[in-house]
Amino acid sequence: MSIVVANPHPPSQARSPTEEVEYVGVTVADQLFGLPIHRVYEVFVVSAITDVPLAPREILGLLNLRGRVVTALCLRRRLGLPDPNSSRGMAVGIERGGEFYGLLVDEVGEVLKLASDTREPNPVHMDPRWIHLSLGVHRLAGRLLVILNVDAVLALGSEARAA
Repeated sequence: MSIVVANPHPPSQARSPTEEVEYVGVTVADQLFGLPIHRVYEVFVVSAITDVPLAPREILGLLNLRGRVVTALCLRRRLGLPDPNSSRGMAVGIERGGEFYGLLVDEVGEVLKLASDTREPNPVHMDPRWIHLSLGVHRLAGRLLVILNVDAVLALGSEARAA
């Protein structure tokens, strides 16, 4: 199963205070995260993953998505959370610098349309491992939506290997 969810044209950088911003909602370890929809090119079910020797812990391996090589990145591990019960499941397709990634998540929810002026800074009590990965939060009914900085999540530099 594959669902194309993104508009190929990113939104303009200038936003009015009441403009709506769209996020793809994903759940990881019962926490709701939002990925800016203009960064998501599709949602798909992960099947076979090929291991990559000596890769950072967050990289589960490579997968084939209709002839395209995609790096499978475990969002649980990237966020410093316990390993999932299974390395298979849903993935969100993201592109960065010509490279394609599949962010493995516990589940993919709906597209959320939120007013841009309701985004708040990261809470002071947020897990320090998440602060550099988050662009802020939105308060929803009974839940907190953490907006992920896609570029920071995909940047697997020395700080990621030290975790």
